[in-house]
Amino acid sequence: MADKVDVIIVGAGPAGSAAALVLARKGLDVALLERGHKPGSKNLFGGILFTTVLSELIPEFLDEAPLERHIMRRKFSLLSKDSELNMEFGTEAFNTPPYNHSFSVFRVPFDEWFAGKAEEAGAMVVPSTVAEDVVWDGDKIIGVKMHGGEELHANVVIAADGVNSLLSEKAKLRQPFNGHSMIMAAKMVIGMPREVIESRFCLEKDEGSATQYFGDAVKGLFGGGFLYTNKESLSIGMGCSVHAMGYSKNKPEEILDHMVEHPCIRKILRGGEILEYSGHMIPEYGYDHMPKLYGNGIMVAGDAAGFVDASHYQEGTNLAMYSGVLAAETFLAAHEKGDYSEASLKQYRTKLENSFVLKDMKKFRKLPEFGKNGDRFFKEYPELFTELMKDYFTMSMQSKHEIEKGVIKKFLKKGKPFRFAMDMIKMIRAVR
Repeated sequence: MADKVDVIIVGAGPAGSAAALVLARKGLDVALLERGHKPGSKNLFGGILFTTVLSELIPEFLDEAPLERHIMRRKFSLLSKDSELNMEFGTEAFNTPPYNHSFSVFRVPFDEWFAGKAEEAGAMVVPSTVAEDVVWDGDKIIGVKMHGGEELHANVVIAADGVNSLLSEKAKLRQPFNGHSMIMAAKMVIGMPREVIESRFCLEKDEGSATQYFGDAVKGLFGGGFLYTNKESLSIGMGCSVHAMGYSKNKPEEILDHMVEHPCIRKILRGGEILEYSGHMIPEYGYDHMPKLYGNGIMVAGDAAGFVDASHYQEGTNLAMYSGVLAAETFLAAHEKGDYSEASLKQYRTKLENSFVLKDMKKFRKLPEFGKNGDRFFKEYPELFTELMKDYFTMSMQSKHEIEKGVIKKFLKKGKPFRFAMDMIKMIRAVR
């Protein structure tokens, strides 16, 4: 390995590989460092890959990328202990290319493929390499120090080293994490024949479905569960704030075991075989608590910057890729001037603010705080509304008018309408 390159990118996830691909295509000397034995090997992602940015970078991705199913049906479900109340949306409009740019994936093969594209363009992919610290020259970062003490220098370092970003902390761009800003997730992959999945979820060919669960799925804690269909398996998991799990004294695996035993979920999983069990962290800083995104000789991208949309969109991959693209574009402008100072790299933040990345983060900036103080939405209201629906549809000798009166009376007694209205206003303000 050379002693110096133009750019060091740490982390071969979507952000890092996107940056490496853009820069390598411009003929720059790019080192893409990855701590796993290959890109993706350390990734435990269990969500949807959004591909609007990918389609701009690699227009032929539909024919080449290792995708599972395109998501043409979305479902949002409230669970009480024995009931489910859900809203579902599906459309044939998402059944034709580019399939609403929404796919279930396994990130191990996807990340390897994406980093391979950067390597084909000329980037140097270096696996099994841990960047433990940044290298300073006065107040400017000029490279990274790797495990064992070896140094690699560059004009700029792009820290795309994931949620536990050590480099952004070493570069003094962020404070140590706290339990309110992190989500602990656990995931199972359940093997299931293709024909069973398609029959059970009313799908055809490579159509896919995505479900988000709230309420008793995660024992009423701040967070939720998810279920995604793959070609021959299901990805099911949960994510709750570290703080919520701490005060409730629950472990991630206990919540996930509770979730898969819920009667409304257990029936979906019946006959499946557990193929994988894993856990990982998800950043949920929110717009107001992101780390500083640039410094003298450094930029921060992807999960390392906290670029995760915590709303019902659950979007992270798109934000990560585009942050990598914008970091690359910022470097190109700095390279042209020969100026890699903090003042020059400040354009990275400006580009992000003008893009959907920080516009979306800003729109949902109040959600993390709302979630910390919105216990009723995660426990009390799911139980109340499933109970009201159960009463409403229970057949008896009562007239329908009497049943409706009983439901309204119960809501007025248990729902506390004024408090509920105020909670709804707070929720609406959190997503406006």
